[in-house]
Amino acid sequence: MVGFGGKQAWLAVRADGSDVDPERVITALGLRDLGTVPWRDGIDLAHLTDDRLAVTPPLPGARDHLWVLATGRWLLRPGTSVDVTELSGVLGTEVQFFATHRVTELHRWTRAASGELIRAFGYVGQTGEVTSWHGDPDPAERDAGLPGVLDEETTVLVGEKDVLAVANSWSIDPTTLTGRPAPGPLRLGAAD
Repeated sequence: MVGFGGKQAWLAVRADGSDVDPERVITALGLRDLGTVPWRDGIDLAHLTDDRLAVTPPLPGARDHLWVLATGRWLLRPGTSVDVTELSGVLGTEVQFFATHRVTELHRWTRAASGELIRAFGYVGQTGEVTSWHGDPDPAERDAGLPGVLDEETTVLVGEKDVLAVANSWSIDPTTLTGRPAPGPLRLGAAD
Protein backbone atom coordinates (compact mmCIF):
# COMPACT_ATOMS: atom_id res chain seq x y z
CA MET A 1 0.00 0.00 0.00
CA VAL A 2 0.93 3.64 -0.33
CA GLY A 3 0.14 6.08 2.45
CA PHE A 4 -1.15 9.64 2.22
CA GLY A 5 -2.24 12.40 4.56
CA GLY A 6 -0.15 15.54 4.28
CA LYS A 7 -1.75 18.42 2.36
CA GLN A 8 -4.72 16.17 1.70
CA ALA A 9 -8.31 15.40 2.66
CA TRP A 10 -9.93 12.02 3.07
CA LEU A 11 -13.05 10.21 4.19
CA ALA A 12 -13.13 7.13 6.40
CA VAL A 13 -16.28 5.03 5.99
CA ARG A 14 -17.00 2.18 8.39
CA ALA A 15 -17.41 -0.91 6.27
CA ASP A 16 -17.94 -3.85 8.60
CA GLY A 17 -21.42 -5.07 9.37
CA SER A 18 -22.79 -3.24 6.33
CA ASP A 19 -22.79 -3.45 2.56
CA VAL A 20 -20.31 -0.58 2.23
CA ASP A 21 -17.60 -1.17 -0.37
CA PRO A 22 -15.50 1.13 -2.59
CA GLU A 23 -18.02 1.08 -5.43
CA ARG A 24 -20.87 2.10 -3.14
CA VAL A 25 -18.81 4.95 -1.67
CA ILE A 26 -18.01 6.24 -5.18
CA THR A 27 -21.69 6.07 -6.15
CA ALA A 28 -22.85 7.78 -2.93
CA LEU A 29 -20.43 10.64 -3.65
CA GLY A 30 -21.90 11.08 -7.13
CA LEU A 31 -18.63 10.19 -8.87
CA ARG A 32 -18.01 8.18 -12.00
CA ASP A 33 -16.31 4.82 -11.28
CA LEU A 34 -13.13 4.56 -13.38
CA GLY A 35 -12.29 1.06 -12.11
CA THR A 36 -9.21 -0.26 -10.38
CA VAL A 37 -5.76 1.27 -10.41
CA PRO A 38 -2.43 0.37 -8.77
CA TRP A 39 -1.91 2.04 -5.40
CA ARG A 40 0.95 4.38 -6.40
CA ASP A 41 -0.89 5.55 -9.53
CA GLY A 42 -4.17 6.10 -7.69
CA ILE A 43 -2.68 8.01 -4.77
CA ASP A 44 -0.63 10.18 -7.16
CA LEU A 45 -3.67 10.96 -9.34
CA ALA A 46 -5.80 11.80 -6.30
CA HIS A 47 -3.09 14.09 -4.91
CA LEU A 48 -2.16 15.85 -8.15
CA THR A 49 -5.56 16.35 -9.80
CA ASP A 50 -8.67 18.23 -8.70
CA ASP A 51 -11.24 15.77 -10.03
CA ARG A 52 -10.13 12.29 -8.89
CA LEU A 53 -10.69 10.33 -5.69
CA ALA A 54 -8.77 7.16 -4.78
CA VAL A 55 -10.83 4.68 -2.75
CA THR A 56 -9.30 1.81 -0.79
CA PRO A 57 -10.69 -1.65 -0.21
CA PRO A 58 -11.86 -2.20 3.40
CA LEU A 59 -8.86 -1.92 5.76
CA PRO A 60 -8.57 -2.94 9.43
CA GLY A 61 -8.42 0.02 11.76
CA ALA A 62 -9.46 1.53 15.07
CA ARG A 63 -11.99 -0.05 17.37
CA ASP A 64 -11.58 -3.39 15.50
CA HIS A 65 -13.59 -2.10 12.52
CA LEU A 66 -12.97 -2.14 8.79
CA TRP A 67 -12.70 1.22 7.03
CA VAL A 68 -12.89 2.29 3.39
CA LEU A 69 -10.77 5.40 2.86
CA ALA A 70 -11.39 7.86 0.03
CA THR A 71 -8.78 10.54 -0.64
CA GLY A 72 -8.09 13.30 -3.10
CA ARG A 73 -7.69 17.02 -3.62
CA TRP A 74 -11.24 16.97 -4.97
CA LEU A 75 -12.35 16.97 -1.32
CA LEU A 76 -10.42 20.23 -0.72
CA ARG A 77 -11.65 22.07 -3.82
CA PRO A 78 -13.70 25.22 -3.30
CA GLY A 79 -17.24 24.36 -4.30
CA THR A 80 -16.87 20.69 -3.39
CA SER A 81 -18.89 20.08 -0.31
CA VAL A 82 -19.34 16.57 1.00
CA ASP A 83 -21.98 16.57 3.71
CA VAL A 84 -20.62 13.92 6.07
CA THR A 85 -23.88 13.73 8.00
CA GLU A 86 -25.93 13.17 4.84
CA LEU A 87 -23.40 10.66 3.47
CA SER A 88 -23.52 8.68 6.72
CA GLY A 89 -27.30 8.52 6.40
CA VAL A 90 -27.20 7.41 2.77
CA LEU A 91 -24.63 4.71 3.55
CA GLY A 92 -26.20 3.79 6.91
CA THR A 93 -22.87 3.78 8.73
CA GLU A 94 -20.24 5.97 10.36
CA VAL A 95 -18.44 8.45 8.10
CA GLN A 96 -15.50 10.64 9.07
CA PHE A 97 -13.83 13.50 7.21
CA PHE A 98 -10.28 14.70 7.76
CA ALA A 99 -8.33 17.52 6.10
CA THR A 100 -4.92 18.96 6.73
CA HIS A 101 -2.97 21.48 4.71
CA ARG A 102 0.14 22.79 6.42
CA VAL A 103 0.64 25.77 4.07
CA THR A 104 -2.54 27.49 5.29
CA GLU A 105 -2.60 25.46 8.51
CA LEU A 106 -6.10 24.27 7.66
CA HIS A 107 -7.04 21.33 9.90
CA ARG A 108 -10.50 19.73 10.09
CA TRP A 109 -12.24 16.61 11.24
CA THR A 110 -15.89 15.62 11.29
CA ARG A 111 -17.67 12.48 12.45
CA ALA A 112 -21.26 11.38 11.78
CA ALA A 113 -23.14 8.10 12.09
CA SER A 114 -26.38 7.04 10.43
CA GLY A 115 -27.36 10.60 9.54
CA GLU A 116 -26.45 12.23 12.86
CA LEU A 117 -23.56 14.65 13.34
CA ILE A 118 -21.46 13.57 16.32
CA ARG A 119 -18.47 15.91 16.18
CA ALA A 120 -17.04 18.64 13.98
CA PHE A 121 -13.88 20.69 14.40
CA GLY A 122 -12.23 23.10 11.99
CA TYR A 123 -9.23 25.39 12.42
CA VAL A 124 -7.27 27.83 10.26
CA GLY A 125 -3.86 28.45 11.76
CA GLN A 126 -3.08 31.49 9.60
CA THR A 127 -5.78 33.39 11.45
CA GLY A 128 -6.00 31.29 14.62
CA GLU A 129 -9.72 30.93 13.93
CA VAL A 130 -11.80 27.92 14.96
CA THR A 131 -14.16 27.61 11.97
CA SER A 132 -16.37 24.80 13.27
CA TRP A 133 -17.10 23.26 16.63
CA HIS A 134 -19.94 20.83 17.25
CA GLY A 135 -20.16 18.35 20.12
CA ASP A 136 -17.68 17.65 22.86
CA PRO A 137 -14.06 16.68 22.22
CA ASP A 138 -13.28 13.03 22.93
CA PRO A 139 -10.06 11.80 24.64
CA ALA A 140 -8.12 11.68 21.34
CA GLU A 141 -9.01 15.30 20.64
CA ARG A 142 -8.12 16.33 24.19
CA ASP A 143 -4.75 14.57 23.73
CA ALA A 144 -4.32 16.67 20.56
CA GLY A 145 -4.63 19.78 22.71
CA LEU A 146 -8.28 20.76 22.31
CA PRO A 147 -9.97 22.26 25.34
CA GLY A 148 -13.08 20.65 26.79
CA VAL A 149 -15.05 23.81 26.13
CA LEU A 150 -14.46 26.51 23.54
CA ASP A 151 -14.92 30.04 24.80
CA GLU A 152 -13.58 33.50 23.92
CA GLU A 153 -10.53 33.12 26.15
CA THR A 154 -9.48 29.71 24.85
CA THR A 155 -6.47 29.44 22.59
CA VAL A 156 -6.49 26.55 20.14
CA LEU A 157 -3.37 25.37 18.38
CA VAL A 158 -3.44 22.17 16.33
CA GLY A 159 -1.32 20.87 13.48
CA GLU A 160 -1.12 18.09 10.94
CA LYS A 161 0.14 15.55 13.47
CA ASP A 162 -2.98 16.19 15.55
CA VAL A 163 -5.29 15.47 12.62
CA LEU A 164 -3.44 12.19 12.02
CA ALA A 165 -3.64 11.27 15.72
CA VAL A 166 -7.40 11.81 15.78
CA ALA A 167 -7.74 9.81 12.55
CA ASN A 168 -5.72 7.00 14.12
CA SER A 169 -7.99 6.93 17.16
CA TRP A 170 -11.24 7.12 15.18
CA SER A 171 -10.40 4.97 12.13
CA ILE A 172 -6.97 4.89 10.39
CA ASP A 173 -3.95 7.17 10.19
CA PRO A 174 -3.37 6.91 6.42
CA THR A 175 0.32 7.78 6.71
CA THR A 176 0.84 4.34 8.30
CA LEU A 177 -0.30 2.43 5.19
CA THR A 178 3.01 2.65 3.30
CA GLY A 179 4.66 -0.72 2.90
CA ARG A 180 1.81 -2.78 4.35
CA PRO A 181 0.42 -5.56 2.13
CA ALA A 182 -2.57 -4.38 0.08
CA PRO A 183 -5.79 -6.41 0.35
CA GLY A 184 -6.61 -5.30 -3.20
CA PRO A 185 -6.23 -2.45 -5.67
CA LEU A 186 -7.60 1.05 -5.30
CA ARG A 187 -10.69 2.20 -7.19
CA LEU A 188 -10.66 5.57 -8.83
CA GLY A 189 -13.66 7.89 -8.93
CA ALA A 190 -13.95 10.99 -11.11
CA ALA A 191 -16.04 14.12 -10.74
CA ASP A 192 -17.98 15.10 -13.84
